[in-house]
Amino acid sequence: MSDWKAKRFWKEAAVVEVDGGYTVELDGRRVKTPAKRPLTLPTRAMAEAVAAEWQAQDKQIDPRSMPVTKTANAAIDKVAVQKEEVVDMLAAYGDSDLLCYRADSPEGLVARQSAQWDPILDWAEGCLGVKLETRQGIMHAPQAPDALEELHRRTAALDSFELAAFHDLVSLTGSLVLGFAALEQAYDPDTIWALSRLDETWQAEQWGRDDVAEAEAEIKRQAFLHACEMIVLNRAD
Repeated sequence: MSDWKAKRFWKEAAVVEVDGGYTVELDGRRVKTPAKRPLTLPTRAMAEAVAAEWQAQDKQIDPRSMPVTKTANAAIDKVAVQKEEVVDMLAAYGDSDLLCYRADSPEGLVARQSAQWDPILDWAEGCLGVKLETRQGIMHAPQAPDALEELHRRTAALDSFELAAFHDLVSLTGSLVLGFAALEQAYDPDTIWALSRLDETWQAEQWGRDDVAEAEAEIKRQAFLHACEMIVLNRAD
C-alpha cells in the first residue's frame, strides 16, 4: 500500500463560480480539500491557478507540483479552523523581530544592518503605525505593548488565505515586519528575501560559500516567493 499513488481520472479541470467565490471541477466533479471541505477560493485568479495545476498532472498526481492547491487546502483545513492560534503565533514574532536584534561587531556588519534594516523599520512606523526599538545582541528585550497590540490587530484582520501565505512570509524570514512588507508589496519579493538573509550573506562573504546551506536557502526562497504569489492571487479580483 505504501507504493499506491493517486492517478489522474479526469480530462478537464475547469473554474466554476460558486457561493462565496470560485471552485474547480474535474469533469464536473468539484474538488474538495483533504478534510473533505469544499474548495472555495476567494478569487478567479486563484481558482485558475489551482485548475492549471490539476490540468498539468500526468498519469499520477504529484502534490509537490501543486503549491497553490496545497496552500489553499491549508487555508481552509488548518488556518480557518484555528485562526486565533495562528494569529497569536505569528503576531508573537513582533516581540523578537529579526530586524531589531543587531550585531555589536564587526563594524562592517553593524553598518550594513543599520543601512539596510533601519529603512524597513522606518517603513513600519510610517505605514503600519508601529515603532519597534533595536537592541544589540541576542538577549530578548520586550517591545512596547502598544506596538505589539497594533501588530496583533493587523495580523488578526487578515483572512484565512492571507494568513496561510503570511505564515510562510513570517516564519521563513523570521520577521513580522518583513512579512507585512511582503504582504503590502512595499518592496519586491527578492529584495525582502535578501534583507532576511543579510547575516548569512555577510558570513558567506567572510568565510566562503556553503553549497549545502545555499541549496537549503534556495528551497526556502522558492517557498517565500510562492507565498508572495499567493498574496497576489488573493487580491487579484
